[in-house]
Amino acid sequence: MEAQLIKIYEKNNSAALMEQVVQALNKNGVIIYPTDTMYALGCSIQSAQAIARICEIKQIKPNKNRFSFICADLSSIANFAKVSDFAFKILKRYLPGPYTFVLPASSKVPAVLVQGKKTVGIRIPNYLPILDIVKALGHPLLTTTLPQEGLDIEDYTDPSLIFDTYKNKVDLVLDGDFGGLLPSSVIDLLDDEIEIIREGAGDCSDFL
Repeated sequence: MEAQLIKIYEKNNSAALMEQVVQALNKNGVIIYPTDTMYALGCSIQSAQAIARICEIKQIKPNKNRFSFICADLSSIANFAKVSDFAFKILKRYLPGPYTFVLPASSKVPAVLVQGKKTVGIRIPNYLPILDIVKALGHPLLTTTLPQEGLDIEDYTDPSLIFDTYKNKVDLVLDGDFGGLLPSSVIDLLDDEIEIIREGAGDCSDFL
């Protein structure tokens, strides 16, 4: 079954559109959507079937990779990660924004996503439509950037080309116009210390 390509706007999206996306996610669906950085693959963190589909698309193994979650707001992070006072001050300052913060995972994170790692990457992108979807879903969205290696820039930034590539592999592609070129910066906050894992979008100079 071929995916649907749906136009999404930075604000004032219809309730019907939101419901369509949430229904797809609740039925083990995989979606491609824009963020404040790049286009990404996503699914419900509660769907082992959808997580397996994403791993197949990216040709990765869940126990070999760190996955990130999109949370709806700061208050919901504590359900899925252990947040110290040190970490909370940083999260409050930099989120929403183009950063992924690595924190100790809580017991509520599905076991398939923390095998051997016990950590989780947390994102709150500065992109309201995705935050609205996560709120409606009621739990975080697993998120991982689209593959880029060996591809032309347009292949992972142009939603029409993204749709052509993935229409038989995902359920929905949300068209938010051209995406960005850089992934989020990844900042490790374990042990109340700051370590830059990946410098991407956003200004990392404050963390040095």
